[in-house]
Amino acid sequence: MLHNDPKINFRENDSRDTCRTDEILGRKGTLTAEQPYLFDNLVQAPQIVARPDHCISRKNIDREALKVLYRLKDKGYIAYLVGGSVRDLLLDRTPKDFDVGTNAKPEEIRKIFRNSRIIGKRFRLVHVYFKGGKIIEVSTFRRQSDCDDREAARKGLTDNSIFGTPQEDAFRRDLTINGLFYNIADFSVIDYVGGIRDLRDGIIRIIGEDPVRRSLRDPVRMMRAVRHAARTGFAIEKNTWEAMAAHSSKIRLCSVPRVRDEWLKDLQSGSSSTWADLMLQSGLFQAIYPAYARTLKGKRADSVKKMLVRLLNSLDRLIAAEKTVSEPFILALLFYPILHVTPEWNILRSRRLRWPTYEVRAMINDLIYPYDFSRSVRDITSRILAGLWVTETCLARNSWPQKVWNKSTFQDTITLFNFVRHALGQDSIGSEPHKKKWTRKRKKKR
Repeated sequence: MLHNDPKINFRENDSRDTCRTDEILGRKGTLTAEQPYLFDNLVQAPQIVARPDHCISRKNIDREALKVLYRLKDKGYIAYLVGGSVRDLLLDRTPKDFDVGTNAKPEEIRKIFRNSRIIGKRFRLVHVYFKGGKIIEVSTFRRQSDCDDREAARKGLTDNSIFGTPQEDAFRRDLTINGLFYNIADFSVIDYVGGIRDLRDGIIRIIGEDPVRRSLRDPVRMMRAVRHAARTGFAIEKNTWEAMAAHSSKIRLCSVPRVRDEWLKDLQSGSSSTWADLMLQSGLFQAIYPAYARTLKGKRADSVKKMLVRLLNSLDRLIAAEKTVSEPFILALLFYPILHVTPEWNILRSRRLRWPTYEVRAMINDLIYPYDFSRSVRDITSRILAGLWVTETCLARNSWPQKVWNKSTFQDTITLFNFVRHALGQDSIGSEPHKKKWTRKRKKKR
């Protein structure tokens, strides 16, 4: 059975704190380039794992997702659970989202579900709405178009021209472990791309016999390979890793909002320190953050890297404690390692301005502006970073004026301040320093 086979290692324990980067990179026990693994010919018969031979139970599938699956099946359509939810269920984890794939067209899906809406212009999806704001996304099986998304937009191609079969839909996905289907008709798992074998072996692999071509077609696939390696502790397959390292700069060809959404998701994943380590080694980190690329070529490269990894470790612990983090806080944490080694930062520190928000905003504008964040996000990020000086001054004077701790960004500033102190090997000042009774140093009378 798939879940009882002693050869299978599904990494039940979260390995983000214990796995070694060299193992994730596939230097131990990974498949070599000489082992053929064909995908692109589309004649490969699927591996079908019957219900007794896998661990997916309907008890672990969202009730609303089951309603959608059964309704489509009862209307005579194919209905599969697709993507990351199947992967997570096989790994005995709780999926965040349950997506459904079907051969029903968007208009047909809309007729079946009155509580639904078609979204998207070229590639239309259907959102089925339930109580409590829950949404189940239903998509029609698609094939990979003969041109990339930019060409398709220029030629005016619509989703009608690229509807496909379940097999074609599996082959257009990013990673083998994300190309698995769960069939509600007979409760089997369907594998066209070798995802079951890679789950068993703990391998992250881009779908296709040529990872270079697949990566160039959609460079975001490289980021997703790093994401799932960091989250699962799996090894990145050799050919996939070499393609990523050789073509990491191509990530700049993707749209800025799309790449930004990807790395924001990774920084909030709870495994951001491992993610950053892999991104740095592959060159993707430097391609996404040019400011880091420049800084990491300088004399302070090692201290910047250490500070970044330590701050991200603290962020991972915060997220593991189920604390929410805002975008401005993440940006402040992400760019602090660069800022704290700049001459401008040290000059501001020596001037001891009361609240240098304007000066900090001028410093970080060039860092944040390329990622198309709103002005309010940039302003809040500036206030969080500027608050670090104020916090340092208050701590030195043992005085916490009300106008300081009444600021809306005070808690984020204190959290980041504690993260920095921890990274430097210093003690935390706590989450509510203004409520502590600090001992004032009295001046000696002459």
